[in-house]
Amino acid sequence: MISLIVKRVNKCVSNSSSNFLFHRKMSLQQSVTLNSGHKMPFLGLGTWKSSHDEVYHAVKAAIDVGYRHIDCAMCYENEGSVGKALSEKIGSSLQRDELFITSKLWNNMHAPNDVKIAVEKTLRDLQLDYLDLYLIHYPQGLANMGITNWEPTNPDGSYVYSDVHYNDTWKAMEQLVDEGKVKSIGLSNFNSKQVDDVLANCRIKPAINQIEVHPYFTQKPLVNHCLSRGVSVTAYSPLGSNDRPQAKQGEPVILEDATIKDIAKKHGKTPAQVMIRFAIERGLTVVPKSKSPNRILENSKVFDFSLSSQDMESIFSLNRDWRSCAFKQVINGVEYPEYHDHPLYPWKEPF
Repeated sequence: MISLIVKRVNKCVSNSSSNFLFHRKMSLQQSVTLNSGHKMPFLGLGTWKSSHDEVYHAVKAAIDVGYRHIDCAMCYENEGSVGKALSEKIGSSLQRDELFITSKLWNNMHAPNDVKIAVEKTLRDLQLDYLDLYLIHYPQGLANMGITNWEPTNPDGSYVYSDVHYNDTWKAMEQLVDEGKVKSIGLSNFNSKQVDDVLANCRIKPAINQIEVHPYFTQKPLVNHCLSRGVSVTAYSPLGSNDRPQAKQGEPVILEDATIKDIAKKHGKTPAQVMIRFAIERGLTVVPKSKSPNRILENSKVFDFSLSSQDMESIFSLNRDWRSCAFKQVINGVEYPEYHDHPLYPWKEPF
């Protein structure tokens, strides 16, 4: 009799754990419907700044705990390792159509004839037949002096620019949809005027504008502008990206903000979970990066609580228009904002 009871208890514990895992994975599949008609999971795994080994293990860990949305880019120089991880999971633990994979067209491949070359390299590296979403990484273009010569420079340190306009690039992006190489196309780091310019000249509307969003850079005007035009928004660097290149000592660490910590304590959550939930409460998709399996799991636990209107107002009040991913370049020994003199530089506009 005791043996039977133990077996029943063990079965109940096993079923409980399985049910918990099932419900968590279902939560991670909560999605927004893009204007293309395709569904995009709210939470994704960011892969910027991850080494080959780190991203390989991170992608596998993310899929194991229920992530179905992976955010990539050719210029992250790790898509081959992402592809290795995907190839080991697709057909075993899940099917390709259960995943949502994003990649981005880098600045040196804006010429219409180069767009297809770039996406085909990404597809080979990711070992996929199609992408769910392909973005123009930035509106400004660079000269193509080799597909992996990411930022060709002149002897004085200035970049070698391209005169290709993003509207011409967009036509080639539309062609990728026609050919079935990508399901949805979108933008990244475009300002409000540039978003409207694409909308006024496109055949296929951009589904997404991926931009930096976090409590110190809430981007309310640009987010509202995009959403009002049916363009969804993805928040990158939602935790402030203090591990990014060119990070400086003494800069703000949002994870240590007292207001964020107080809200987290009230909900029994971490500051990171509150910051991720902040984006989701606004209807944004969000792609926090992590290489730690524990952090990847922790970041996924954001669908079992909500932020009150007072919480949201408190977080919005922290905005200081601090763009963490505002990189610098040195020209003739003088430091300037990167791309500052490019005619399509996006950050001269208020939003």
